[in-house]
Amino acid sequence: MSTPIDLDALNRLADVAVNVGLNLQPGQDLILTAPAEALPLVRAVAAAAYRAGAGVVTPILSDPGVTLARFEHGSDDSFDTAPAWLYAGMADAYNNGAARMAIVGEDPMLLSEQDPEKVARAGKANSIAYKPALEKIANFAINWSIASYPTLDWAKRIFPDMADEDAVAALADAIFAASRVNTPDPVAAWADHNAALATRTKWLNAQRFAALHFTSPGTDLTVGLADGHEWHGGASEAQNGVTCNPNIPTEEVFTTPHADRVNGTVRSTKPLSHQGSLIDEIEVRFENGVIVEARAAKGEAVLQKLLDTDDGARKLGEVALVPHSSPISQSGLLFYNTLYDENAACHIALGQCYSKCFLDGANLTPEQIADQGGNSSMIHVDWMIGGPDTDIDGITADGTRVPVFRGGEWAAPA
Repeated sequence: MSTPIDLDALNRLADVAVNVGLNLQPGQDLILTAPAEALPLVRAVAAAAYRAGAGVVTPILSDPGVTLARFEHGSDDSFDTAPAWLYAGMADAYNNGAARMAIVGEDPMLLSEQDPEKVARAGKANSIAYKPALEKIANFAINWSIASYPTLDWAKRIFPDMADEDAVAALADAIFAASRVNTPDPVAAWADHNAALATRTKWLNAQRFAALHFTSPGTDLTVGLADGHEWHGGASEAQNGVTCNPNIPTEEVFTTPHADRVNGTVRSTKPLSHQGSLIDEIEVRFENGVIVEARAAKGEAVLQKLLDTDDGARKLGEVALVPHSSPISQSGLLFYNTLYDENAACHIALGQCYSKCFLDGANLTPEQIADQGGNSSMIHVDWMIGGPDTDIDGITADGTRVPVFRGGEWAAPA
């Protein structure tokens, strides 16, 4: 069967995902989730994993038709349940040394016509059930990574005026470019990129900023940073000792805000695609870390339900810096997918923090992380706040201001 996707490039993506993204170790099992349409990449990843010496690769596939069937025909009670048994099994696998890979590519607007309350209830139930497995990822206990596949529905969201095959081919090319697999030596390209991100994190960690001050049209936000925070970006070492790249692609450096020290107003600069709904033109106001006012021009009901998930959903768990000149930004595409769109702009994340973004984070208890300002929640949702007009100052403990971004670009030395 013919395909508009370059299969050689798809195989290179699989190799990057396994050997750079996961850095899969000999004998290590792999839990692999993906939409059913992404089966060609699933097979390529499995082959690359077994070539790398994998133990057992276990794929778990989803299907949009099955998802919609629930909303069209499921009982009302079904929206308050989730397969906890599946997530408990995944957590057990991680406890026994398995790695985790997610291949994404779902239609970002799949649930846009469904009842927002049911979408929110299903999302909350899933978050509760998923927490034992999510904690292994959020705490970076295991090596994990995310890659993507150009499904037709996703491609048509980005390129609605193209013929189906042309849209898929265009999205495939964009994925390959962003993932650096269209270069002569993708592994070497990732090594160079990781080195550049490491230079940024080293500078930020040396500054020991107490806060970051963001200004741009509609934004005047001071983000206090957690006590003992640590910046990360690109390749990082998981608690199991494996150095991996959690996101393919990635352009960000990120750390943990202090859950009680965020103040001011902020406006989103790109739409947020969340659980099949689009939330656009978000504007919120923080007081002492908590969102006290929130609105959106589109998808406000979904946003409000998201913020009501739990006490930590109105606080920040991540702040990330991305220059406007990033390749994903310069592509001019809105991907309707956080994996890509967050790497086009500076962003913040509601909800759960990453324990790895603390000095000696692997040895801190949840109580110690909370004492240092780390947020806890069942959600972790990134949304974009940066652009060509973004200025950022780092503020030291004595109040000294240091330029970090000017006009959407790094002002700090490379």
